[in-house]
Amino acid sequence: MNTEELRLLLERVQSGAVGIDGAVSALSHLPFSDLDYAKIDHHRALRQGFPEVIFGEGKQPQQIVGIVTRMMDASENVLVTRVNAAAAEAVRESIPALEYRPLARTLSFQHAPIRETEAEPVAVVTAGTSDVPVAEEALETLRMCGVRATRVFDVGVAGIHRLLGRLEILSRAPAVIVIAGMEGALPSVVGGLIGGPVIAVPTSIGYGTALSGFTALFGMLTSCASGVTVVNIDNGFGAALAVTRLLRARAQQPAHASHEERSA
Repeated sequence: MNTEELRLLLERVQSGAVGIDGAVSALSHLPFSDLDYAKIDHHRALRQGFPEVIFGEGKQPQQIVGIVTRMMDASENVLVTRVNAAAAEAVRESIPALEYRPLARTLSFQHAPIRETEAEPVAVVTAGTSDVPVAEEALETLRMCGVRATRVFDVGVAGIHRLLGRLEILSRAPAVIVIAGMEGALPSVVGGLIGGPVIAVPTSIGYGTALSGFTALFGMLTSCASGVTVVNIDNGFGAALAVTRLLRARAQQPAHASHEERSA
């Protein structure tokens, strides 16, 4: 249940369209459901603006089915991350309504249309094509959170002219997610060229001393471009939620006072 659904329920109680017992029944699953192996946080959307997201890696398909079923019964949108093809096939045998995106490795279900933010699209940037799966996880997360996004792929520092040709898009974006492996230099370059928030995602792409993403992580953490924010290795989901929080907080800020009010 999200804020709008709760408001509608309370308005229907106030008008008499729904009785007290009906409202209690509608709210009976709050604040969480206990499935023994999982406790599903149904209050997440009320607190943060988006439902709990299921991390699929390490879970048995039947556990994912149980969690998803309970969330769907509660009329919540569903996003499951880090689901391999075999697990996705097993889950979809029980819940065929779920949509699987193999590149992003996500399962999703929309109970209701997702209202998009009014901001300009967020830019999701990759250094190379090998970073695209992490970018697609970020993009799918943004989509399920109602944040518009645009792809700027394969613009790494080995051919910096490719990035310079997309600067207008990056400069307009309210936030930019920059995804890179190898030495992880791209977020520093982007952070030095634009003024908006930059969320850096190191990936586990690279040869030996790339150390499965640690070299890129260390490079991003020590970026000489001030203010670049860094999430964990391969964590496209985390970067997308960081941007979602940022945009929601910005949208909730009161409008600036008029010139007359400021001059009074």
